[in-house]
Amino acid sequence: MIDNRPFARATWLALGLAMVFLPALSGCSTTVSSGGKIQAVAGENFYGDLVARVGGDLVSVNSILNDPNVDPHTYESSPQNAQAVADATLVVENGLGYDAFLDSLVGASPRSDRKTVNVQHLLGLADGVNPHVWYDPGTMPKVARAVADALEALAPASKSAFETNLQTYLDSLAPLTTKIVEIKARYPATPVAYTEPVPGYLLDALGFRVLTPEGFARSIEGGTDPAPADVAAQSDLLTSHKVKLLLYNSQATSPVTESIKSLAGRSGVPVVGVSETMPAVKSFVDWQLSQLNAIEAALGGGQ
Repeated sequence: MIDNRPFARATWLALGLAMVFLPALSGCSTTVSSGGKIQAVAGENFYGDLVARVGGDLVSVNSILNDPNVDPHTYESSPQNAQAVADATLVVENGLGYDAFLDSLVGASPRSDRKTVNVQHLLGLADGVNPHVWYDPGTMPKVARAVADALEALAPASKSAFETNLQTYLDSLAPLTTKIVEIKARYPATPVAYTEPVPGYLLDALGFRVLTPEGFARSIEGGTDPAPADVAAQSDLLTSHKVKLLLYNSQATSPVTESIKSLAGRSGVPVVGVSETMPAVKSFVDWQLSQLNAIEAALGGGQ
């Protein structure tokens, strides 16, 4: 599924703000700050959480998209973001057009000592696929390994600490794997619908069958109204109880998605909210487990 939501405005704003800082920042070449920590920037806070856990006390992390109450597609850059990127010797970005603003900021303040982890390139994904790759259980272990490699290149003397932190992070993901296996076994091939394919990779891992019309989801992602036929088909999934669950992007809403959510409630179809940005919880694992537990509870089991 393609996420075509427009990023042009945010990208140009990011570039313009970064260019303001460029003359003053062109001479940056120090790997660490005066406090001795590696300066890192993550496009999204779940990647920032990962960097902080793998880097530990040796890294200072700034996450740009970090508010779960704000639609990430309406992001507008700030001078603070531009400064953070200019100072950073490690940048982690999602790619797939999701955080294109970061490319502009990085390009406006180049550094020869900067390491960049682009998740799209790391996973070998072509443009146009579902960009919400952090919902794929296989993504974060690969990103963690790449981040550890980058940190070790920046601070070779701390390799042992980074490797220890990496293993701790990888071990922390085990409950997610366990919960996915449990739900998949208990509710095999469950038919579901969503307003947008934000959790699409997770639903694939769970073995669920997504019945939402592709045209409906594509239009919602693109910020346009779906065709009446697609709205009717999506509505029929709910009123005819063809699906057991509606997954609702609580972070990016519209009159159409609110209407579908209300219809699900009136039809007795459970609704589970999912978000694109990690809320104020302890970790990525806590966030994902809370959503998995909500899915399980909505289907009649779990917590």
